[in-house]
Amino acid sequence: MRDRIDREYAQPLDVEALARGVHLSAGHLSRQFRRAYGESPYRYLMTRRIERAMMLLRRGDLSVTDVCFEVGCASLGTFTTRFTELVGVSPGAYRQRERWTTQGLPPCVAKQVTRPVR
Repeated sequence: MRDRIDREYAQPLDVEALARGVHLSAGHLSRQFRRAYGESPYRYLMTRRIERAMMLLRRGDLSVTDVCFEVGCASLGTFTTRFTELVGVSPGAYRQRERWTTQGLPPCVAKQVTRPVR
């Protein structure tokens, strides 16, 4: 399940769609996922989306709105709220701050250093 979320994070995924894919009810999938990984499928999906958004924002060539839709979020408000909860600053402030902080670092190091803390 996590592999599918990791591959398809930019697609319009929800718990019901994920559950249909493995022939389980949404409630059962959520319970099993939480038991196995310690968080809900939705939270895991949003964390993957925010991690990808952080990378795109560091690149600096897309607007916050473009990044929001690029990572599969349908609502700029929800994206901004969730990003701020996970990262501690708004997407725009993050882009301004991190653009120079990670400049020159290899992408794999920049990703590790800037990974959101849950």
